[in-house]
Amino acid sequence: MCGAPVQGQTLPAGVDVEKETVITGRVLAADGQPVGGAFVRLLDGTGEFTAEVVASGTGDFRFFAAAEERAKETSARNIPVLPGLPIPEDTANLRLGPDLNPGMLALLPLVGVWRGEGEANNPTDGEYRFGQQIVVSHDGGNYLHWDSQTWVLDADGEYVRPDLRESGYWRVAGDGIPGSIDEETVELLLTHSSGVVELYYGQALTQSSWELATDVVIRSKQGALVGGAKRLYGIIEGGDLAYVEERILADGPLKPHLSARLSRYIG
Repeated sequence: MCGAPVQGQTLPAGVDVEKETVITGRVLAADGQPVGGAFVRLLDGTGEFTAEVVASGTGDFRFFAAAEERAKETSARNIPVLPGLPIPEDTANLRLGPDLNPGMLALLPLVGVWRGEGEANNPTDGEYRFGQQIVVSHDGGNYLHWDSQTWVLDADGEYVRPDLRESGYWRVAGDGIPGSIDEETVELLLTHSSGVVELYYGQALTQSSWELATDVVIRSKQGALVGGAKRLYGIIEGGDLAYVEERILADGPLKPHLSARLSRYIG
């Protein structure tokens, strides 16, 4: 599909809509280059196909221009990869490396490297500021790899010490067709450096926001004593990634634990 990322584009020649249920394609500008890593997917909801445009860095085209401006700096960057392996390379840039698996289109705006600052609150340290980097990459498989590191900042914004680290995978279950009995479910499986493993389930609230809650929390023998959590991620104005986490840190209700706003560094 070519031109501006709008609905109403014609299907590529040779596509049999009688046989397809989900059709995906990259949105191209007039010069043939990808538009901000944007993709389109056509969903067969009621016997007719309707276009749903998903763009890297934004799911809301009010913010498309700002994300495109930032992409002038970030679009040529990618994560380093060691050579010599016969498998597809990981990429955090939708313009480079393997094509994104069609099953991951509901999570497409997350792909990239994100950096910024946030605020934390826990019983041990109280309230404090932190820096954070999140790497969301893929190798063409039906999952996204997630790696997050945080570090404590002092009152002047200077580095103090390492803080939290987590790594895991995002997956999407269900067929993604509106009205289907097999509704789309987002899965996030995380392992924390503190000795905790979590399984989150949730859903996409919009094309650019996702809400999840823990279904299972497991700790190792010496792991941190924590309870369940809820997370809300969203692409906000300017194409930034923002999130909040509420967590049960002791016997009691969910309480605000982490929040941050991160800017795209790669992708």
